[in-house]
Amino acid sequence: MAPSARPRKIIIDTDPGQDDAVAILLAFASPDDLEVLGLTCVAGNVPLDLTSKNARIICELAGKPEVKVFSGCDRPLGRDLVTAEHVHGKTGLDGPSLPDPSMPLQDGHAVDFIIDTLRAEASGTVTLCPLGPLTNIATAFEKAPDIVAKVQEIVLMGGGYFEGGNITPTAEFNIYVDPQAADIVFKSGVPIVVMPLDVTHKALVTKPRNDAFRALDTPVGIAVAQMTDFFERFDKEKYGSAGAPLHDPCVIAYLIDPDLFTGRHINVEIETTSELTMGMTVADWWRVTDRAPNAMFMGGIDADGFFALLTDRLARL
Repeated sequence: MAPSARPRKIIIDTDPGQDDAVAILLAFASPDDLEVLGLTCVAGNVPLDLTSKNARIICELAGKPEVKVFSGCDRPLGRDLVTAEHVHGKTGLDGPSLPDPSMPLQDGHAVDFIIDTLRAEASGTVTLCPLGPLTNIATAFEKAPDIVAKVQEIVLMGGGYFEGGNITPTAEFNIYVDPQAADIVFKSGVPIVVMPLDVTHKALVTKPRNDAFRALDTPVGIAVAQMTDFFERFDKEKYGSAGAPLHDPCVIAYLIDPDLFTGRHINVEIETTSELTMGMTVADWWRVTDRAPNAMFMGGIDADGFFALLTDRLARL
């Protein structure tokens, strides 16, 4: 793919979440690469009222109170909401003590903002960056089919193949929460890049990497270190890993430096009927079917390069 015009226009669709917060901060810290048109919030890691609040807390932490933040869908398309307080804490941003936001939520619904923005901007210039369940994106596509062809690319965090699942044995949380929405998005024909657990479980915040965040000695650096400290307690207990995976920042890092990642352009289907494997990303990594490729499914990451980028950029906020 030819390099896009810089900065790339993006909408971050998010359910913050500590790792969402780090992703949003990385985007704000990279204005030469990314123009954040707005944040659209969805229910996921925690319910919608908290994700909408957390997104604004992060904007204010970054000194970006002018950013447009919209509240979106409060439940999946066809299922009851499943949340992840057991990972992220009851607020979704447990770890640091950050003040409540004073900036307002925008009037209007996140889905309408996505639709209006894609209609207003030139075709092929807006990239969608979903960091949570795909409810807002799928709802926008269903409500306004004319926007689908205008999306430049969707770069999302979700799914897993070799790593299996993290909320069920076969499903990653973001896809599991709203499999019907994921199915709509993966069948949309929009170019998709997927950051699955296969990649994000290699982006581990080891102690030296977390110390580097704290050593920035800025409100952002300290808050990020405190967030990843909190997050880590859960993952270490669960996986016995060297640290917490930073899932969502992989999406933003890819937009800044795609060479940090390697993967395969393959077919990915979403399981929507079996309760046993609901929300599984059935990734044809070995190309054993003749189903047409619909996603760039990442598998490798230069973790040192990723953390160097993250630390360098966060220092700018």
